[in-house]
Amino acid sequence: MRYLPHTDQEIQAMLRRIGVERIDDLFATIPETHRLGRPLDLEPALDEPRLMQHLNSLAAASAGAGMLSFLGGGMYRHHVPPAVDQLLQRSEFYTAYTPYQAELSQGTLQAIFEFQTMVCELLGTDVANASMYDGASAAAEAVLMARRIKRRNHVVVSGALHPEYVETIRTYVRGLDGEGSIQLAPVSADGRTDWDAARSLMTDETAALIIGYPNFFGCVEDLNAAKAAASGGDALLITATAEPYALSVLRSPASFGADICVGEGQALAVPPQYGGPGVGLLGASKEFVRQMPGRLVGRTVDVDGSPGYVLTLSTREQHIRREKATSNICTNHGLIALAMAIRTAMLGRRGFQQAGQRCLDAAHYLRAGLESLRGFELPYAAPVFNELVLRSKGPDACELVDRLVARSIIPGVDLGRFREDWRKDLLIAVTELHTREDLNRLIDALAD
Repeated sequence: MRYLPHTDQEIQAMLRRIGVERIDDLFATIPETHRLGRPLDLEPALDEPRLMQHLNSLAAASAGAGMLSFLGGGMYRHHVPPAVDQLLQRSEFYTAYTPYQAELSQGTLQAIFEFQTMVCELLGTDVANASMYDGASAAAEAVLMARRIKRRNHVVVSGALHPEYVETIRTYVRGLDGEGSIQLAPVSADGRTDWDAARSLMTDETAALIIGYPNFFGCVEDLNAAKAAASGGDALLITATAEPYALSVLRSPASFGADICVGEGQALAVPPQYGGPGVGLLGASKEFVRQMPGRLVGRTVDVDGSPGYVLTLSTREQHIRREKATSNICTNHGLIALAMAIRTAMLGRRGFQQAGQRCLDAAHYLRAGLESLRGFELPYAAPVFNELVLRSKGPDACELVDRLVARSIIPGVDLGRFREDWRKDLLIAVTELHTREDLNRLIDALAD
């Protein structure tokens, strides 16, 4: 609904009704010295057509306009059809809030139920909750969940997990028992977790082992080795998948025995925009359902046998006693979760696999082109899906980014922003939106 301002006559009628002459009289309790006393220094108002023209001109002047982008690192640009936005803007979805009254919220509840079902199919888990804030908060909530289940505090985290996921986990546990309960397992030469080192960190107090799948460097971790390492220490295995399209060609993490699987659904829902919004995915084995954070929508039948949807579990502080709550997550990203459900339904199983295969093919074409470049190397030999690390033998990655931005190419993420010893590394991501011409343009620019 568009905003329609009040007319002068309507404003005067409202003022008369409340017994004042001017709008300024409403601020009589504020001392004169604290009032501006003049109109704001703003440009004249524009009508809607001129406002749209003005915004379009600003967008066209942006440094990023027309850029060929290979950014990834946890947020990915895939095709999202306009139909997704159009369906989201239906008023029953766009303005819906927490579905406390099931009888009035059947549409919203069913949409969330369908979202949970899709998450279960992606992750391979028995159950999934009604979404978290994003992938990082989902990873942190999974760690807290594992600590409750195992009644232990120690957690081993892969050094190849997204650094921002690691920091979010540290933030969550810092107020409970400090950061000492979180230990990082080093990365091996091929870009995956060093499993010998990871096993050496496991103790009788270890609740969980958490890894990326694929990891931050785009490498596909060996989940059989991960499960063996976790089981050897009687700990739970947690996986974190920042790029959901990877699960179109990779086996689901739960099929390897992962106990809790989390991820980020942004790539299947909305384009990356200012770092968000995201939608956190969290699924688990059914034996752990009572320890899941957030809430879970279930399907039931009424007294007449007709299907209906309800909040089956709501283990948050607002619903139950604080000491019994599993999380302080106060709502879900319902609109973004719905966007993911709509887009996933549009793709279907075959479309999802086709898009994933195009990402995989593009990554391998790019990898082959980068291998022959002088002055660069591909440091990690592990299999990748759609993301890989390119290491410079000369200038730092930040300088490479500056040089290529001048040629209207954003070549990837400068990993030096995360760690000093990664300053030569560039993380490059490709999706089904990149053409062969786009890939050749990047390769040629780096060769120059």
